[in-house]
Amino acid sequence: MRRITLDDVANLAGVSPITVSRVLRKPDVVSPALRLRVDAAVKELGYVPNLAASRLASSRTHAIGVIVPTLYNVIFAEYLFALHDVLVAAGFQVIVVNSRYSEIEEENAIKALLGQRVEAIIITGTHHTPLSRQLLTQAHLPVVETFELSPDPIDLNIGMSQEQAGQTATRHLIERGFRRIAFLTGNLDHRAQSRFEGYRVAMQQADLPNLPIVAERPRHSSVALGSDLFAITCAHGDVPEAIFCTDDNLALGAMQECRKRGIRVPDDIAIMGFHDLEFAACAAPSLSSVVTRRFETGKLAAEKVLAALASSARSKSEQIDLGYALIPRESTAV
Repeated sequence: MRRITLDDVANLAGVSPITVSRVLRKPDVVSPALRLRVDAAVKELGYVPNLAASRLASSRTHAIGVIVPTLYNVIFAEYLFALHDVLVAAGFQVIVVNSRYSEIEEENAIKALLGQRVEAIIITGTHHTPLSRQLLTQAHLPVVETFELSPDPIDLNIGMSQEQAGQTATRHLIERGFRRIAFLTGNLDHRAQSRFEGYRVAMQQADLPNLPIVAERPRHSSVALGSDLFAITCAHGDVPEAIFCTDDNLALGAMQECRKRGIRVPDDIAIMGFHDLEFAACAAPSLSSVVTRRFETGKLAAEKVLAALASSARSKSEQIDLGYALIPRESTAV
């Protein structure tokens, strides 16, 4: 079966191919009656515009590349929703690529997106291979690095200090009187490593030892993984007084494992989460966590990209710290 063409639509609508093209590209400049005729022909024939041909004829692709480390974790759902909400409403197509926490796969994703002539790239994280950084710098298009802060942003950087957030979460446990505090993490990516560094610094400043119960497994963060990691912690035979988990999924899993083992939270052990996912406030007990502004990050990144594309002058590199907030709840009560 042959592909439906612009000429087919024009013949059915009784207009020229140029008129069809004008209606599809700039519907506001034609009469409502003409627009209805062409739209009816497009729907009847099931016509899909040839975007590749349109891009060759124009310097604009109206495509924005977005690179995230995983599509599995709900942490990125609000972020992607905000990006789509702003960019799609402005007439842009959002191309999302999963780098799977690999800098090499991120490098390949950058090459692929640049090959598709995207007009901007929004990327999670600030750690890249030297070639990735070179490609992003030389592309001369808006680049937004998100979720963490960089000492040397490529272009625009929107995020928070993961290390400071890790320190704040650990100090909260220390101030509650806990001394034997373990750090629980799944995939030890750069942001988790920064949170661990914050944990390590806070423990050192309080003259407390880092416990040798830092459990890590190269798996997707999930409630099930949190349960498994806490079981490994218990297998050491010396359950800590408190646990700082790198995200709420792990924390909820740890709490469920505590319930199975008859360990009371917070009476026998305190549990601290991270990201303040929706279930944190309604968990039983409610989960103390660190608020990360994921929706705001995505929304601001998209708005900054649109502003940069609308400007003829290339802006200087900029860094925006959205900060974080600690929400104490029942899971860390004394």
